[in-house]
Amino acid sequence: MGGGMETNKNRFIEEWGTARENLEYNFRWTRRNLALVGIFGIAIPVLVYKGIVREFHMQDEDAGTPYRKFL
Repeated sequence: MGGGMETNKNRFIEEWGTARENLEYNFRWTRRNLALVGIFGIAIPVLVYKGIVREFHMQDEDAGTPYRKFL
């Protein structure tokens, strides 16, 4: 019926898939990883939060209402 349709496995894709499946076992903390976590996990979320709060405070100031409290 549908015979003779075998595929050839690409060795590089298989190695990449294996590496992704075992990432938690092969991960090492380096200076670069710590910097990335610091930037994208802490600094950027804090800056986004501060910008959002500042925008709400500007709206409250324009409306003449007291500032809303966040956190």
